[in-house]
Amino acid sequence: MSADTAVTRPGEAIARRIDADGPMTLHDYMALANAHYYATRDPLGAGGDFITAPEISQMFGEMIGLWLADLWARAGRPAVQYVELGPGRGTLAADALRALASAGCHPLAVHLVETSPVLRAAQARAVPDAHFHDDAATLPTDTPLLIVANEFFDALPFRQIVRTDAGWRERVLANDRLEWGRRFLPGLGTADVTAPAAFAPAPQGSVVESCPIGEAIMTTLATRIAAQGGAMLTIDYGHAGPAVGDTMQAVQAHRFADPFVEPGARDITAHVDFTALADAAVAAGVNVSPLVEQGDFLIRLGIGARSGMLAKQAPERRDELVAAMLRLTDPAEMGRLFKVMAAVDPDWPVPEGFA
Repeated sequence: MSADTAVTRPGEAIARRIDADGPMTLHDYMALANAHYYATRDPLGAGGDFITAPEISQMFGEMIGLWLADLWARAGRPAVQYVELGPGRGTLAADALRALASAGCHPLAVHLVETSPVLRAAQARAVPDAHFHDDAATLPTDTPLLIVANEFFDALPFRQIVRTDAGWRERVLANDRLEWGRRFLPGLGTADVTAPAAFAPAPQGSVVESCPIGEAIMTTLATRIAAQGGAMLTIDYGHAGPAVGDTMQAVQAHRFADPFVEPGARDITAHVDFTALADAAVAAGVNVSPLVEQGDFLIRLGIGARSGMLAKQAPERRDELVAAMLRLTDPAEMGRLFKVMAAVDPDWPVPEGFA
């Protein structure tokens, strides 16, 4: 098999790897599929597969920027650097940086952690002076960091274990030649050590998810914050886990899709376990806020007032602005499903928006 085939036909490459090496973990499948997906397209917007909060309205990024600015001001206005993980098109960064500047905060530099060449090009247009990083290891080590992670953790590869009559087993993927598709199998090896004690009595068929790479990234960044100062704001859809359930999903053309059809052609995600991220952050030495719903967070920060101000400046946009605010805050839209959590240097003030 040529390298070109592996790049252009990830499904074929996955099937051949399973044939050669045996069943593939869900973690490895998602890593291969999403790596191809994000490397080959801009998935955002009406012509893409999904839309994120920053693309709905400038108000989202502005609220994030003002949240950062308030925390920075109360921390004594130190020299800081702006960091964003998985910045999409750079829209949130551009809006947040504009809001930061309006409050007198001018970060020494902007650092975007992004591996997709397609999205890097869009980010460079939105934030021309940005520095790009493949991962967090190369971020600056000498000043406080203001870190934003919006819809970043949900796209990281995750694991699933399932309770069988023989105990917990990792869920793996096998080729099913009869159906010309793929199917799940419990793994052949034990996975008891990965099952939280709380799930010991879970009935057969129960599924538990974990994201070790997400916890490792949180540990790395929280360790940086504890040593350098600063804060990290994480916004994503998820829950205060641990929880039982299969949350894996795929989206294509703004509709739910089968995650095992055309791997690499659709976005695969899972709900974020915020408790696991919080535990990793606390263990690294930072303070962690209560988990709040996105709608409550944005309302507390003043998105209603900002919407009114923008509508006063451009009355013809009033309906558009109201619709955008509701989409971001209404419990039936993004307001309840999406959660917000902050990890902050213990020497910095308590952040706004969480009580």
